[in-house]
Amino acid sequence: MEKKQNFTIPIIVMFLLFFMIAFVTNFAGSMGVIVKNQFGTSNAIAQLGTLANFIAYACMGIPAGIILRRKGYKFTSLLAVTVGFAGVGIQFLSGYVESFAVYVAGALVAGFSMCLLNIVVNPMLNTLGGGGNKGNQLIQWGGTLNSTGGTLAPILLGYLIGGAVDKASVSDAAPAMIIAMAIFAVAFVVILLTRIPEPHLETKEMRAAKTRDKHSPLSFRHFVLGAIAIFFYVGVEVGIPNTANLYMTTAAEDGGLGLGADLAGWFVGAYWFLMLCGRFIGGLLGGKVSSKTMLSVASTVAICFLLCLVFIPVDATVHIHGADVPLKIAFATLCGLCTSVMWGAIFNLSAEGLGKYTPMASGIFMTLVCGGGILPFFQNMVADGAGFVASYWIVVAGFAYILFYALVGSKNVNRDIPVE
Repeated sequence: MEKKQNFTIPIIVMFLLFFMIAFVTNFAGSMGVIVKNQFGTSNAIAQLGTLANFIAYACMGIPAGIILRRKGYKFTSLLAVTVGFAGVGIQFLSGYVESFAVYVAGALVAGFSMCLLNIVVNPMLNTLGGGGNKGNQLIQWGGTLNSTGGTLAPILLGYLIGGAVDKASVSDAAPAMIIAMAIFAVAFVVILLTRIPEPHLETKEMRAAKTRDKHSPLSFRHFVLGAIAIFFYVGVEVGIPNTANLYMTTAAEDGGLGLGADLAGWFVGAYWFLMLCGRFIGGLLGGKVSSKTMLSVASTVAICFLLCLVFIPVDATVHIHGADVPLKIAFATLCGLCTSVMWGAIFNLSAEGLGKYTPMASGIFMTLVCGGGILPFFQNMVADGAGFVASYWIVVAGFAYILFYALVGSKNVNRDIPVE
């Protein structure tokens, strides 16, 4: 019987893919420090790699949903890791040809892979968990592995660069890219040999008998508002550490703090490590605490942390690793605890009650993940014009919308639409 089937191996595979999503994505974000110094770009242009990585979601989200529906989870996973290997490989080559355009192209290709991976792991884990609190709990556990990859990427990159930011080049990051390509290669073999359930696979017979449905995921208000919440969530999740990284490594005379890349990498890594801790706690509590409660509390606390970042004076410092670091940076790092549970909670609330519309909803959902590139780009445009600290008001606004979604927008008011 289906209820007795053991899904341990498929769950482990999904966790492995969750790890790769954050490792490659955060790697692109941390590369902004190298790009800014090697190619002499502004703070905004330094985020083009991240922007390309996330714009891929806007291009690939809906097509990826169609691929998932027609080809299934296993095919989509194999395609994703293949594309990911190619994307990281292009970025690897960009360090030797010393081309900013090639680097951005590699980030775009890697972004296609991240979109495909996201579109597989989230609905798959939610389905394997049976939806509801248990589905959210499984996504939170997967998020713990996601945060592990996110933690390792900036720390590893900061270690490879060291303190000599002005001499850093893309080729310095080659070892990290080789590791990423190796993991993709191993993941391909593991997925190829693993049996993965296909609960939403659309057969030829189903397509032949299918009549035009007057409804779609966009017919559900809570899904539409949730997709917008994901746009803001991914934007603030990425914007907080990326901008903090640039803030810390930019010279004092240019409005920054003039800290070394290794110290900045430590703080950014700590942000992602706190996300790991938060997701671990979220995994423990996910079966008992509702997604709505998680999201409400997390967004409220995040707003409080950011207000501390904005208003605490820069001369209030703490001594860490032989340097005086402004206390406000600590509050940027603490935001990792808040952003940790948001992805799973928003996805769980948005997908609840969608039934047969889930695969296409996941594609639309992934399209809005492009906020992870768009919002940090505009945040750093503000940083170029008004300063790094002022740019965090954009992040505050993003969390305010997420709080609105948790309290009001997440209610399913379209229960009359048939979903079987």
